[in-house]
Amino acid sequence: MHENDISKIVFDCGLKIHRALGPGLLESAYEECLYYELTASRLAVEKQKALPLIYEDIRMEIGYRVDLLVEGKVVIEVESCEALNDAHLAQVLTYLRLSECKLGLLINFNTTLFKNGYRRVLNGNVSL
Repeated sequence: MHENDISKIVFDCGLKIHRALGPGLLESAYEECLYYELTASRLAVEKQKALPLIYEDIRMEIGYRVDLLVEGKVVIEVESCEALNDAHLAQVLTYLRLSECKLGLLINFNTTLFKNGYRRVLNGNVSL
């Protein structure tokens, strides 16, 4: 499945969750609901996937964790905050580099309209 197809399914699942629950819950609640919806959509999803850091041929298990990794291709970072900022974007870009994935989705559920909290992030090292 192509990253764009996965992204559409993620958006639809996130919208369903946002319509049912609205903004204001903890990030962990939205993450768990999104995991449930994506697996119910028959996608392979890894929750809290550990990402090692490779530095000078040394593999370090430092504790970086992707909220959700879908089909081994799309990184999802779930937030429930007042507003997304550059630190959130930097985090997703780092996860994309470490995972060698092409597409990241930064999703802030704490918005009035779901679409305003949904952001696609492309890995600058690859084309989509």
